[in-house]
Amino acid sequence: MPSSHLGHVVHIDLTVENADEIREFYAQVCGWETHAVSMGDYDDYMMLGKGNRPTPPPEQAAGVAGICHAKGGNATMPSQWLIYIAVADLDASLEACERLGGKIRTKTKSYGDDRYCAIEDPSGAVIGLYQSG
Repeated sequence: MPSSHLGHVVHIDLTVENADEIREFYAQVCGWETHAVSMGDYDDYMMLGKGNRPTPPPEQAAGVAGICHAKGGNATMPSQWLIYIAVADLDASLEACERLGGKIRTKTKSYGDDRYCAIEDPSGAVIGLYQSG
């Protein structure tokens, strides 16, 4: 990720109990197409603009958004659209979050060489942080 993206929104996800139903809702309301992303024993979804297809491997495709099941590492996530902000050093950002009264909401996860997690600011608002590998 170019350094010009640091501090910018680089992805959005929605985590809900009924991801299959909500995926279909957004497909019809927004005209998005869906691509299943295996999470082992279930699928989450990459939402794509009409006519777009992920290029092999699918995890390298840039979708419009993700729609995820509230399972596993996402089990405690609120049902809201979550934006991810690009940071230069995820570990330093997490340290600053806790030092300034925030909370780390999820474990750090990997997506290829990239790392990300969700935090909560002192007001209770939740946001994702994303460090490109």
